[in-house]
Amino acid sequence: MKRWAFRLITALVGVALSLGAVELMATLWLWQEDGYYTPADRLFERTQNTFVRDITRGSDCRYVDTLFPHPYLAFVHHANPPCGDANINNVGLFNDDFPTIRRGDRFTILLTGGSVASQLGQSAKAPPAPKFLEEELNRHYISPNGQPFLVLNGADGGWKEPQQFILFAMYAGSVDAVVTLDGYNEIYFFPLANERLESPLSNFIDANPFVADENFGDAAIGWVMGRFAGALSRLPVVGHSHAVYMIVRGIESLAKHQEFFAAKGHSKRTTLLGLFRLPEDALGDAKRTFAIEVGLYRKYKRGIEAIARDNGVLAAYFLQPVPLWGKQLTEEERRASGSVDYGAAYRRMVDGMMALREGGLRIYDLGDLFEDVKERIYEDHIHFIHSSDGDSPGYRMMAARMGRDLAEAWSLKRRAPEK
Repeated sequence: MKRWAFRLITALVGVALSLGAVELMATLWLWQEDGYYTPADRLFERTQNTFVRDITRGSDCRYVDTLFPHPYLAFVHHANPPCGDANINNVGLFNDDFPTIRRGDRFTILLTGGSVASQLGQSAKAPPAPKFLEEELNRHYISPNGQPFLVLNGADGGWKEPQQFILFAMYAGSVDAVVTLDGYNEIYFFPLANERLESPLSNFIDANPFVADENFGDAAIGWVMGRFAGALSRLPVVGHSHAVYMIVRGIESLAKHQEFFAAKGHSKRTTLLGLFRLPEDALGDAKRTFAIEVGLYRKYKRGIEAIARDNGVLAAYFLQPVPLWGKQLTEEERRASGSVDYGAAYRRMVDGMMALREGGLRIYDLGDLFEDVKERIYEDHIHFIHSSDGDSPGYRMMAARMGRDLAEAWSLKRRAPEK
């Protein structure tokens, strides 16, 4: 064998052994970190929640590529190629178009909230994917006007009050009823402790990079790094590598830091965070901060109620279940739900919101929905498992419970069982 060929083979073997050692070290590191072995492709899935992953499934697009800025709602989605979703309706949300005026051939319910509400209303193409709440109501109840129920999907991932309030204010004259399902995104925000509830989540910055202003370069760097990380995770070979996953995770972390750094605005006097800053005398006072945030949350529910009454619209409000309270989690659910302990704070918030019943609001706590369910319900930190065709036992259970509560709230008559 010629000397150059021997050297080439030796070099290739050395590179292969080095890459193998790196991969082994990365696998052992992640194994120790999680306490169990997880295939790399599953780790890549964990970098996005199920709502985000479903929207971009089967494409080379990232979630940010599907977003569209909205002048009042912060962000919605688009149906424009190449990264748009064909299932986006006329207001940038999912499935049925919103009517301009109230329909006479349907009893139209606006369901609004965050990603859990969007999946309950169905963010996948329906049909064939089931519209859980709409099907439950049509199967078991008669609407107040005798027409079939139509549930409009007025929810989106990352939404929290006041987006629900704003959407309903815009379309109150087009619907017969409004239902809110929320709570997790609101309590998720509370621990920040220095911004008002209304401060938008990071999706707003993704859809409106101009907020970076003079620091646009920082945001652009973060965006490019995020795209690079996403592209790596989709390559057939490296997408199964634990070492590449660690690289992607590091890039994503740095990208988020860049985006946040750009959003803060350095020394600028007017910044996005500054617009929603809590009063200085409340900063550092956990009890007062919590009371302010719950008070803001309550204010928007009362606002929805006032608009509903003025427009002759029925209303009901639901506080969603969370993995850290009210269910005996399976081992898979414990792994997927994360280690942040917000359960006690969430229940304090729920108690504060349930006090709205004293003012006549029909508000319901779904916290005990899964207390007798032993099998796996949660796919990640908040969303429910569902099959490739969009079906989900968790969302069906939620729809059944909400149907019974809505029947009580709105005095719905129950349909006679089919023979």
